Amino acid sequence: MPTAAILPVKRFALAKQRLEPALGQGSRRALAAAMFADVLGALRHSTLIDTVVLVSSEPTVRDIAADQELELVPDVAEEGQSNAALAGLARALGLGYERALLVPGDTPLIDPLELDNLVSSSALRELDVAIVPDRHGAGTNALLLRLASSFDPQFGPGSRERHTEQARRRGLRHSVEELPSLLLDIDTADDLAELRRAFDEQRGRAPRTQGVIAQMERTRRSAIPA
Repeated sequence: MPTAAILPVKRFALAKQRLEPALGQGSRRALAAAMFADVLGALRHSTLIDTVVLVSSEPTVRDIAADQELELVPDVAEEGQSNAALAGLARALGLGYERALLVPGDTPLIDPLELDNLVSSSALRELDVAIVPDRHGAGTNALLLRLASSFDPQFGPGSRERHTEQARRRGLRHSVEELPSLLLDIDTADDLAELRRAFDEQRGRAPRTQGVIAQMERTRRSAIPA
């Protein structure tokens, strides 16, 4: 079944503001850009994602979309991830796709093989929506949607329950599918610490994000008086 990936991307200068106590603006911007690059790289390496639709007003994302011949939907309103996701879904439907995978740009550990397993699952092909939760079990880090199902993404705190309730209310066939590489999204200092632990255990993951984290650590150490 043809599947498009939808990747909403907030402007890097405005991203990750909940990390402000831990990171300065320059570091937050670099981190947001690196995570986006790693997520996009994973989507591009998936063998079962037919196209990637980027929804953003970030100039860097616009340039990447042009260079890599990706679909770009300008996020003119910038009214949050859910509205950006709806714009991406509309573009995917207009392009003739039957399903779409919604992923955020702050899940840098995302594994293309896990995405392929999700998309190719024969059981999930019969569903209207598969909900992929975050590591706390409260949020949503991905949605696999049948575009004809008229399901409305409602991201943010507590979104897993909102998504499952909406599916039940509308009589949609749905399931909750946990993917190890999509459990961690980076919003808080605790998430950042968890990401550092993951990099300590697996050095080859998310190379751009790992490089930015390493540079932050070098900068921190150089600022400590000898």
